Amino acid sequence: MNYHILVVEDDQEIQELIRQFLMTQKYTIEVASDGLEGMKRFNTQSFDLILLDVMMPNLNGFEMAKMIRNQSNTPIIMLTALEEEEDQMKGFDLGIDDYITKPFSFHVLIRRVEAVLRRSYHQNTGNQLSFNEILVDCDAYKVYVNEIEIPLTTKEFEILQLLLQNEKKVLTRELIVEKVWGYDYSGETRMIDTHIKNIRKKLDVPCIKTVKGIGYKIDE
Repeated sequence: MNYHILVVEDDQEIQELIRQFLMTQKYTIEVASDGLEGMKRFNTQSFDLILLDVMMPNLNGFEMAKMIRNQSNTPIIMLTALEEEEDQMKGFDLGIDDYITKPFSFHVLIRRVEAVLRRSYHQNTGNQLSFNEILVDCDAYKVYVNEIEIPLTTKEFEILQLLLQNEKKVLTRELIVEKVWGYDYSGETRMIDTHIKNIRKKLDVPCIKTVKGIGYKIDE
C-alpha cells in the first residue's frame, strides 16, 4: 500500500531530510512549515499518517493535534525537542500514537512509522471480543458500547483489545508496552496510564480496573 504521509515541520532542513528519507521508502509525502499550513493540507487531502513537530509558529503541534482529534483518528507521531515527561503526557492526553524526541535516527523514525502504520491498517483476524456492554470488532478496528460506536485511537484500541484478550488477568504496564508498541520502548511506561484514562473517559464503563503498583485488568 502506498501510504500518504503529512510532515509538519518548521525547520526546513529537517523537513527536507524527512521528506527525502521517507520517499526512499516509497511513501507519498506532503509537507507543511507550520500548523496553519498543516491544517489546510489536512482539511483538503486524505492522509494515512501525520508526523507533527511541536514547537512551530502560528499553530503549535499540541494545538494542531487537538484540532485533528476533534475530527479524525488519523495516526499522529509527534517529533519534538521537548524531553520532559509532562510534555510527552500532554501529547498522549491529546490522543497521539507515538512520540519521538529530537535528535533522532532516521532508521528509528522509519521503524516507528512502519509500526504505527501496521497497527493502524493491519486487518486483525481475531473477529470479535466482548465483555458486558463492550463489543470489539477486531477485523474493522471498531469498538461499541451498548451498540453505539466509540471512536478510539489506534493505541487505545490495541490496549483495550489486549485487555479483553486477557480477561480478568492483570497486565503490567511493561507487558502492555511490549505487546502494543511492538518494539523496545525506552520511555516512561506511565504513558499507559494516560491511554487508560482516555479509554475510560470514552467508554464510560466500570470494568477497566487498576491494580495498584502493577497494572490493569478487565473484570467485573
